[in-house]
Amino acid sequence: MGNFIINRLLFSVPLLLTISFFSFILINLSPMNPAEVVLQAQGVPVITDELIAETNTKLGLDQPFLIRYIHWFLACMQLDFGISYVTGQPVWSLLGPAFLNTFKLTFVSVIAIIALSIGLGVICALREGKRLDKSVRGVSFFLTSMPSYWLAALLVWYFSVHLDLLPTSGMDSYQSYVLPVTVITINYAGIYFRIVRSSMLSNLNEDYVLYGKACGLSEKIITLHILRNSLQVAVSVFCLAIPTIFGSTVVVENLFAWPGLGTLSVKSILSRDFPIIQAYVLILAAAFVLFNIASDILNAAMNPKLRTGL
Repeated sequence: MGNFIINRLLFSVPLLLTISFFSFILINLSPMNPAEVVLQAQGVPVITDELIAETNTKLGLDQPFLIRYIHWFLACMQLDFGISYVTGQPVWSLLGPAFLNTFKLTFVSVIAIIALSIGLGVICALREGKRLDKSVRGVSFFLTSMPSYWLAALLVWYFSVHLDLLPTSGMDSYQSYVLPVTVITINYAGIYFRIVRSSMLSNLNEDYVLYGKACGLSEKIITLHILRNSLQVAVSVFCLAIPTIFGSTVVVENLFAWPGLGTLSVKSILSRDFPIIQAYVLILAAAFVLFNIASDILNAAMNPKLRTGL
């Protein structure tokens, strides 16, 4: 198991280097000179070529591309993502609180999605073709087809405006989590519960289920064995769901004025604050790589055959 983990970690190194390289290239794809962004943010009335050249030197943008990339990458390894072009503050001082707020929202949403997906998936699989199964699938298709911004608007109108029960924005109390978590859960639970249901149905037809029934095992024990085997597929899905949800909170955060990475990234894109955009892309891409590794490790722990590639 130890060798398997080491191999997976080593395999991720070139992938992370490639991701970091393309994240750094973002700054060179913009038609606008980063020095101009800095000077505009400082309120300089007249931007001259001399000021641009001086700012480029100050930011180190006059150095060769590879030298700048190496310096930036080594700094990122120490969580130093540079200085914001707009505010002049260290990028991590802005990313840190936003990252924590997005992590809180993602964590609560993932717990709700996993619990709902597994619960509905098991119930629908055990009642395949019956009224409950068809009803749950029909409702899930309807809800997941709704755009998140429209669903959020409906929930805000009903629970915040009409009933005056929940806040419309911010994260002042635990009540602030209810609406954004509900929107995220509805959008994703309807997808992931069908994966659990499909995996359960495929395992219901395996020989070990028939053998267990022939041996007189109770339905509860057989169901637990089926669920355990089905979760090998679900583990991969749920592990990759975490960074997916983490990166897709942009719409929800902006709708509910949640002070997270999604809100910060939109502001940074509109103001062309390249260091923050680069750091956001790098963190999100690294999250996908790391959770993919975690998925492989968990699956290998559950299925020893995967450790040897059998």
